[in-house]
Amino acid sequence: MAISQYFAEQERLLKMEYECEKREYEELSRHIGIQRRIRQGKCWFPIGGGRTFYNALNQMVIEVLRDGGNEASDMSPEEPVMVIPDHEFEPGKPVVFFHTNEGSENPLFLPWQCQVSRVDGQRMMITIPGLQAAESLRDYIRQGRLGVQLSFDATSHRVMRDAIHRIQNTENPKLQHLREVLAGTAHPSFRTEQPISFPWLNPSQQKAVMKVICAREVAIVHGPPGTGKTTTLVEAIGETLRREPQVLVCAQSNAAVDWISEQLLARGISVLRVGNPMRVSDSLLDATYERRYEAHPDYPELWAIRKAERESKNRNNLSRLHHRRMELEIRINEDLFAQSRVIACTLIGTSARVLERMHFSTLFIDEAAQAYEAACWAAILKADRVILAGDHCQLPPTIKCFEAEKQGLGKTLMEKVATGKPTCVELLNVQYRMNADIMRFSSDWFYNGRLTAAPEIAHRTVLELDSPLVWIDTARLGFEEQLNPLSQSRLNTSEGLLLVKTLRDYVRQMGMNRILNDRVDFGIISPYKSQVQLLRKLIRQSNFLKPIQKQISVNTVDGFQGQERDVIMISMVRGNDDGRIGFLNDLRRMNVAITRARMKLIVLGDTETLSHTIFYKKLIEHFAEDGKMVQLEPENEVFPQ
Repeated sequence: MAISQYFAEQERLLKMEYECEKREYEELSRHIGIQRRIRQGKCWFPIGGGRTFYNALNQMVIEVLRDGGNEASDMSPEEPVMVIPDHEFEPGKPVVFFHTNEGSENPLFLPWQCQVSRVDGQRMMITIPGLQAAESLRDYIRQGRLGVQLSFDATSHRVMRDAIHRIQNTENPKLQHLREVLAGTAHPSFRTEQPISFPWLNPSQQKAVMKVICAREVAIVHGPPGTGKTTTLVEAIGETLRREPQVLVCAQSNAAVDWISEQLLARGISVLRVGNPMRVSDSLLDATYERRYEAHPDYPELWAIRKAERESKNRNNLSRLHHRRMELEIRINEDLFAQSRVIACTLIGTSARVLERMHFSTLFIDEAAQAYEAACWAAILKADRVILAGDHCQLPPTIKCFEAEKQGLGKTLMEKVATGKPTCVELLNVQYRMNADIMRFSSDWFYNGRLTAAPEIAHRTVLELDSPLVWIDTARLGFEEQLNPLSQSRLNTSEGLLLVKTLRDYVRQMGMNRILNDRVDFGIISPYKSQVQLLRKLIRQSNFLKPIQKQISVNTVDGFQGQERDVIMISMVRGNDDGRIGFLNDLRRMNVAITRARMKLIVLGDTETLSHTIFYKKLIEHFAEDGKMVQLEPENEVFPQ
């Protein structure tokens, strides 16, 4: 396919996704009631107000407080899942405020596009366009009629479309060559370097670092679960910085950028974190652009000038203040970038004004297998070569348009390059997380049997003579999935109750004191948000589990990406006579789910429903051969009292 056709197809698929997201947002705004939006995690209403202030970048910020936490008044006891869910607000996401008239629940949207700056539990900081907006918002807050909801993110789509046009039409010879290697027929090339020894890395990790050092255009660090991908990437970045003054490090999400930034800082590498960090640890906040800006020696003068500008009515004085402000802002900005070896931001964040004129010899993209291809191009525009790290056998990008995904939008740049240009790929093949029995199925199905378990963890178990794999078969119990009418997500109440009983039984077997003393942790996973909400509520209500509730995490598969626990329990939810499994057909997500456990993996699922699909048929056989298959009969007591 010609380059022009290649990018025209990318643009077409991206437009399909744009239209789908836009329609979904319009549906949310026009036809879905406020209470349903709250349950979907897309809305806070009503909200209380906290302080209003200007941040270091001279943006006005308002603090809002979530007024919720209890079940809505129209929720019946028969619907235990229908609780106010964990919300979807994250730093960097666009939001819009709305108010309601007295006696009406019809939202009236205010005309400002705002952005989440920080979220901390029931408290959120939102950047807003100035003092007039702040005063209006405070009026509505005082009346108790103000809400905030997620907005349609047109900015990200604009950045991606612009990136596609610019990469397609570039006249820069280096960028043209890089484009041909990544998306065309040109082959990647490598320089010859004397091998370097890294005794603290295993052989595959050492080879990956050398691949990064030698790559002229592109290298891929393929890191299956638990193989030390971040450790390898940090080492590769460190070695690159021995040869280059500065590198750009990106990822699709703020969380992924924060994680790699923290690891680099721990290594003693100076990082400037541009954008919205999700974590609030001091080590990372001190590396943020905003915090470093405030700490600059010239900032007190700049703050005073900005304040004087806002208050001055003298035109001549305003002109003088403006020129001095611009001078200080440029100087502070130049100093911050000059003092940093790594510039870290999201892929879309590379379009930020402060990065507008910057260029880098090397770009590192972490979690590249979760990134839109067009978002990768936005960052690649700023680099001479690119290093992709991740695992295209785990979570894909989140695509809302089924047709666009089916036609190829879900296939990432990393996956395309890895399959089309295998000489640039280095697979990390020793994993340090899982018992070998837990690892084996994933290794065989997704990685051609190439993974091995490090000797120190290969046979590790929670209890002596304990099987690391247990499948609890619900096929004979008649458990049926249900559809949550509010979110269109699936749940299985009976299976949820059984999971909590199973968890309690295993806790008794281990002993509460041992769990507390050894800090044994548990992860409860379901592919379905409604099932996650149900499980969270059931675990909160269990008096028996209260002493260890802080050691129990309940989340979707996506929420557990990059995490691990001593014990993992998975609720598969689906139970029907037709073998319909819907969302479970995304096998990459299931790969994530079954590779989170260090020592014990317990799956609850209907084998008759799941066995219609060859992947699950083989997975069930693996549990039967290498683990333990528990087939429950209808007369068994399976629910907690």
